Amino acid sequence: EVRGAAGSRASMELSTIPPRHSCAEGAASPGLSKDGWGGVEEWQQGMVAPKAPHSGAAFQDVGVFQLAARPLFAGTCSGRRSRGGSLVASCARSVDGSPAGGASGSAAGSRRCAGSCRAAAGLIDLAEGPYFAIASQFDVASLCNVDAACRLLCTLNRASIGPWRQHGARAFGGLELDREGTFDRSESLPLGASKSSGCAASGGRKRVRTDWKGRYIRFRCEAPTFRVPFAGAQITSVQHADEVAYCKCRLRSDLLDATSVIGVYLEVEVLCNPDNLSLAIVDFEAGGRSSITFSPDTGAVIRERKIREAPRKVEGAYIQPLPATPLGKRFEGAVGVYVRSGHLAFFRRCCVGDRGGDSNGEEVASVDRAVGPWESTGFISDLAWAEGRRLTPCIAFRDEGAYRVRVSSLHSEPPLEPSLPGPAYEGAAWSSLDWEAGTPAAE
Repeated sequence: EVRGAAGSRASMELSTIPPRHSCAEGAASPGLSKDGWGGVEEWQQGMVAPKAPHSGAAFQDVGVFQLAARPLFAGTCSGRRSRGGSLVASCARSVDGSPAGGASGSAAGSRRCAGSCRAAAGLIDLAEGPYFAIASQFDVASLCNVDAACRLLCTLNRASIGPWRQHGARAFGGLELDREGTFDRSESLPLGASKSSGCAASGGRKRVRTDWKGRYIRFRCEAPTFRVPFAGAQITSVQHADEVAYCKCRLRSDLLDATSVIGVYLEVEVLCNPDNLSLAIVDFEAGGRSSITFSPDTGAVIRERKIREAPRKVEGAYIQPLPATPLGKRFEGAVGVYVRSGHLAFFRRCCVGDRGGDSNGEEVASVDRAVGPWESTGFISDLAWAEGRRLTPCIAFRDEGAYRVRVSSLHSEPPLEPSLPGPAYEGAAWSSLDWEAGTPAAE
């Protein structure tokens, strides 16, 4: 049975081979005759008998190739990964039954391996839809853990229908970055773009393969930073009076209009404030001349429009939905703005108590001090005052000094739900605030 038909054919072929002499005349090797070759019987006894040819049944199932190609399914045929990490060897052992298994062992092993591979193919089906539904429930930290654990799932997570794109669309919807555009931008390029960039042609246009995890990281790192000369995530010094620090991110009014259900909340933390600052939204980049400003010290919201550059003339109006901070107390804490469905609201959270000193005589930062409750102006204005679709958040400093200001939060939900539009949308609720160059502006 061991020799079989293949062994008989090998014996017939060997009988026709002419004898070959050894290199050393008269030298004899163990198991060989003097002429360098033993008889057929000796050859068959000294060598491992060739295995009976199999019909390839073990590799007729597609799942075997998927098993061998994907580390995720390594070891499923044998129940665990082999010590050497060889999945092919594990399947081969299942096919052969034993190192000396014959044709019957091969057939039985083939059935066992094929059955295991078909069962493992159920995991492959997860990549076709159910996996993305599961992964969409993961938070950012969980997604990072999955990416580190499995190369296949890492690739799926970065896909266009993967969870990284969903996370970015929720966190940065309605925002825009320089040289990046919106997060969920169009993936098409004009005809003739370089094919070396990994594009696939489709209907005369080219579709870019976007690394959505890398794009999420870029937006998360760059969106909460300031432009030059205040490059970075935190402002520690202002050199000149009336300086304005513009954020790198911009709000897209066309994506945050009345038909949209997404919102953008930007929060600025003020840890040290030697004088006075305000949070504003301007439309200068779109060619406009208007702004809306919230002063956390006075609790007032101010709308302004520049009528003339020289001599400068500004028309404006203000409303005070929140009380002013205690007289002589500079604002420290957090201030934020929220834009949704074509309306905006401001938020304020003040530090409680005076800034003390530690045992070394150094002042304690507001981040280590107690803070009061959140306050909101409610939805105070629509976006009809703005020209164009790009609005830029910024921080306006009244005087120079050593500040500590940073963007502490940038996402889609505010700390509390603002009240619905009320009297602020009536023109009579706003007081006039016009001024020209050479005349003092109201505080």
